[in-house]
Amino acid sequence: MGILKENLRKQAGSIYETVNEELRIWQKFVYDAWPPLLLLFIALGFAILLAKPAPPKHVLMAVGKGGSYNVLAQKYAEFFRKNGVKLELLPTHGAQENLARLKNRHDRVQIAFVQGGIVDPEDTSGILSLGSIDYEPMWFFHRSGLDIKDVEDIHRALRLRISIGQEGSGTHVLAMRILKLNGVKATSNLLTMPNHEGVEALQRGEIDAVFLVDGFDSADVQALLKDPKISLANFRRAAAYSRLVPFIEKLEIPMGGFDLVRNFPSRDIQLIAATTNMLIDNRMHPAIQMLFMQAAQEINGKESYFSSRGEFPSFKDPIVPESKEAVHFHQKGPPFLTHYLPFWLAEFLDRTFFLLLPFFAFAYPILKVIPQYRFNRLKTRIDEVYGELKFFEQELSQSYDSARYDEYIQRIKAVEGKALRMKLPKDLASNYYSLRKDIDFVRNRLSHENPYAGKTNNQDG
Repeated sequence: MGILKENLRKQAGSIYETVNEELRIWQKFVYDAWPPLLLLFIALGFAILLAKPAPPKHVLMAVGKGGSYNVLAQKYAEFFRKNGVKLELLPTHGAQENLARLKNRHDRVQIAFVQGGIVDPEDTSGILSLGSIDYEPMWFFHRSGLDIKDVEDIHRALRLRISIGQEGSGTHVLAMRILKLNGVKATSNLLTMPNHEGVEALQRGEIDAVFLVDGFDSADVQALLKDPKISLANFRRAAAYSRLVPFIEKLEIPMGGFDLVRNFPSRDIQLIAATTNMLIDNRMHPAIQMLFMQAAQEINGKESYFSSRGEFPSFKDPIVPESKEAVHFHQKGPPFLTHYLPFWLAEFLDRTFFLLLPFFAFAYPILKVIPQYRFNRLKTRIDEVYGELKFFEQELSQSYDSARYDEYIQRIKAVEGKALRMKLPKDLASNYYSLRKDIDFVRNRLSHENPYAGKTNNQDG
């Protein structure tokens, strides 16, 4: 047991000495090469300052209560959860509130689904578009039996009670736009009801018709499409609307396209549609923008009733400026590493690469110089001692005084002490031992041969 303790003690002592020696070497290295090392740290500081910050782990999204937007947002939240980011959904009263919150520099909301046509083309400051992700058709449902075949016939039926959507909603904005284009002015029969309430009121027979802007798969739209007491009007001049209004698209439904058994609709009809757009605060982190684009590609890139596979995401609404990150995604797809690595790891490696690349570009020549710099610095220290030794020997040759012999001995010892305190690499061993040899040479002449005394006495004589 005693032998084991002794071995352990020796090993611990050996490790301690090794660590101390390494620390002394590094301390000496830093002392000798601090100017280039300082440049490296300054370069690293600038690289960190200019590098992209880490993306947030929490993003706030404004979503209108109910409707297809909420269902879609839940899918995005699940996609983000799988990628290690929390997408919090904040309920709002509709598209205009979503837009207002995005524009507010003090609001934490960073993204919202906003229907095309909501944004004022003259006021897009602070927001960017990640593109369109779906069609939002405008539907005009009415009770069967009314003398309405086309939406353009509505001016003959203004006595009817028609829901045009809650004020501030995308339905209301687009409905008023279409009515205005047809020369229809607001009357008391145009009711500002939330979409779901308008749908239920129509089914109960409390109102005669409803404008509805919502996706094909939404519960409200499907409820009315399946109701045999409800008819769907045609947008006869859909092509004209798409020319007059930049954010409107024309959609076509063939006869029987919704229900072959009922042969519904009973003729080819046309609809108009806005698009669902992802609008963001222009300060959103680029990596989070890319994550939204990946979510859009996975969730909205599939084939649907009105869109073909791969049609979304795309830029269909020209009003809001396009995000550079989204443009890059549309042109080149997602970052290479995201095909093989989780989002957090791919993003970390991407940031690290762009941090270290400029740093190493700057640091490489400095790193090459450091060994030679240190070598030259240490060699200079040897040369300094050589210089001191040379001046001392010249002084002895020119003004030797035997009475100062003890002083001379102390001075040569001081020079030797400086040499002994040097910590030098193997590359300078020959220089070091040459110095030690020359110090001994001067001391030997001073102590034993004492040639300086003869030279000085002859000069005095």
